[in-house]
This record gives sequence, structure tokens and C-alpha cells, in this order.
Amino acid sequence: MTSVAKITAECPSCGSKRLVCHDELHELALAHLDCDAFYAAIEKRDRPEWRELPLIVGGRHRGVVAACCYLARAHGVRSAMPMFQALKACPDAIVVRPDMKRYRQASEAFRAMMLKLTPLVEPLSIDEAYMDLGGTEALHETSTAALLVQLAREVEDTLGITVSVGLSYNKFLAKIASNLDKPRGFSVIGRAEASAFLADKPVEMLWGVGRALQQRLARDRITRIGDLIPFDEQTLVARYGKIGHSLYGFARGQDERSVNPEREAKSLSSEITLERDTSDLEQLRTTLWKLCETLSNRMKKAAVLGCGVTLKLKTADFRLLTRSRRLDAPSRSAEAMFRTAEVLLEGEADGRAFRLIGVGASPLLAADPLHQGELFEAASGDGPVDQVMDNIQEKFGTKAVIRGRGFGVSLQRQGPSKVE
Repeated sequence: MTSVAKITAECPSCGSKRLVCHDELHELALAHLDCDAFYAAIEKRDRPEWRELPLIVGGRHRGVVAACCYLARAHGVRSAMPMFQALKACPDAIVVRPDMKRYRQASEAFRAMMLKLTPLVEPLSIDEAYMDLGGTEALHETSTAALLVQLAREVEDTLGITVSVGLSYNKFLAKIASNLDKPRGFSVIGRAEASAFLADKPVEMLWGVGRALQQRLARDRITRIGDLIPFDEQTLVARYGKIGHSLYGFARGQDERSVNPEREAKSLSSEITLERDTSDLEQLRTTLWKLCETLSNRMKKAAVLGCGVTLKLKTADFRLLTRSRRLDAPSRSAEAMFRTAEVLLEGEADGRAFRLIGVGASPLLAADPLHQGELFEAASGDGPVDQVMDNIQEKFGTKAVIRGRGFGVSLQRQGPSKVE
């Protein structure tokens, strides 16, 4: 339900008051689906005794909130909030560590349900996606709106979680609509009311408007989306650069982007908040290696190579540092990424204590399945060493064979790796 759509009294068949009536309801075909408090919902599904309790997903003593349920949000807890602040706001909350394996399983099942209705599904993250259901009415013998209601019910009955649906005529408005009536919402924004609906909304609602641009717009006395309407597109581009094109179109409810089922991630990363702040270079190296292994495994599953490596560090006083360097050749080898990231780490390890360390790969390229690499090649693709280790680990488990770095021993940097 939403303020944009008209709410009717109740369903004559089942008596439900969750009804939406909109003049364009059966003409719109582009939807954004967003799982409600996804991580927390999975945890509560699997532990029914927690259903009525505030729950936070993240590290107990360190790090930030990865996700939280709506009961915790009522106390002021938010994603990305430092955990100590979250527990201060909601001291009775249950805190659980993320279980990405279970979350990914639910995400894959959710995506499979969407793909049964249309091949035009564009995942945005583990718990949200766009769907274009245009032209499927004849196949499914019902309207897009009815299909989405059926899908939301199937997700709830099968996976034990809820989703909020936004239905509109473009991606920009569909994503806004899905956030209007959370949780378990169904909101519609049609062409007729789009401009009026947007006019009094804050500019930060627009895609691409972060804090810096928001402040810049505010200096120009543009705080509401409607404040952009008097400006022509050329003026906005001249003043704000390429984002000016989007500002002009979005303010008028325009968005020409299509749903892209082959949308590729631009980067992959892995990071961890340390149990204690540390300036110990050997400990940081050991942690960095483990992160590189995790990142490498993710890249292999995604069948991608990285052209560069980014090291992420957060100091004890929460200052964020990022350092990047290109690889000699596109790679997904943990060894290649570690050797590059290790150099970056040594450049920053000057005695400062760090609370977080992470490593990422970008930009990403599709991996060539025929690429074998040279015998001692550590800087591109997967050499035979990586392939043999992958085969052994797939058959006997991830701990069946590991590199020497996995024992926490720092190996001196030297020439190309030999067989280990």
C-alpha cells in the first residue's frame, strides 16, 4: 500500500485490507523487489524464538551493523552504525554474526522464483532486483501486478521472508516505490502523478546524489526535487557535470535505463574488522592473505579476473584509507593479489593501529575458460598450481591442501612462486 495508490476498504473474497487501487495498476510492468531486513529475517526464520526480539547482525564487540530487524530500527539502530553505538541504543538486542552461506542460498532461491516469471531480472545485490514483466501477461494469463502479488506470497510461504514491491514505468521510480511502505509493502507510482509526487521530495532521493552533491545543490538553494524543474538540461550539465543529465531526467520522472539481466559487478572485495586494533605487520599480513584467498574463491565462482587490487584500511580512530595498484596481468590468483596488496600494506604500516583491513579486485573481466597460464605464473589467471589445489579442495574440502601462508607464516617476497 502507498500514499500514491488509492487504498480500498477490503477484499470481498478474503477480507484483507491490504488492497491497492490505481488507475495505471495493470498498465505498469517494471518492478523493484527488495527483501525486508534480509539478513535479520533469515536469522529470525531459523530461530523462531527470536521473532519478537530486536536483532542485529554483525560482530558482537567490534565492527559495524551489517543488518538489523525493524524492532532494532525502532530504537535507532541502522546499517553501517558502529556496533558500540547500536548496543548503546538497543542494549537488549540479540547480536549474531553473519552467515553468508545461508543468505546466499536464500538469495539464489529468490532469484530462481523471479526468473520463472521473466528472464529480464537484474540483481542489484543479494536481496534486491529489478524485473521487467512487459509482454508476459498473455503467457501467464494475468497482469504484472497480480504476478508480483503471487510472487511475494510465494517468497513468504517458501522462504519464510517478506519482500516489498515497487511498481512503476521505469527503474528510478520503481526503486523509490519499493521503499514507500516497508516492510511487506506494495507501492505504485504511475505516469500521471510522478512529477507531483517527486516535487516536494528531498534531492538525496535521486540516484547519484550523495552527501557532497547534496551540499553543493543546497548552496544553490536546491533542496527539493521540484527545485530542479526551472533549470534546463544544459544548465544542469554545465553546473554539475555529467550527473546533470540524470538530475534533469529524474526530476521529471524520466529514466531510459532498461533492465539488464547481464549486469556485471564492477568489483569484488573481502574485508574484516579485527577483534583488537593492531599495528603488528605480521598479523596484518596473515589476515590479508586469508582475505585474498576468500576473494580469489569468490572470483572463481563468478568466473572473473581482476585488473587491479585495492587495499582498504581503517585506523583505530575510524579514518578510512584506500590504496590501489594495477596487476601485471588480469588475475584471480590469491598469490598474485596478495603480493600486490602486501606492498601497499607495507607502505601504510608505519606504527599506526588498524581496526579493519580489506582487499578488493577491480575492474573485473570475464575469465577465459581456456586460459591455463604458465607453470610458475602467479600474476595472471590460474596457473596449474591453483587448478590442482582447486580440484583437491573441491573433492576433499578447503582444508585438504593450503599454501604455506595459510599457517600464518610470512614468506619473504621473491621471484615467481614455485610449486608448493
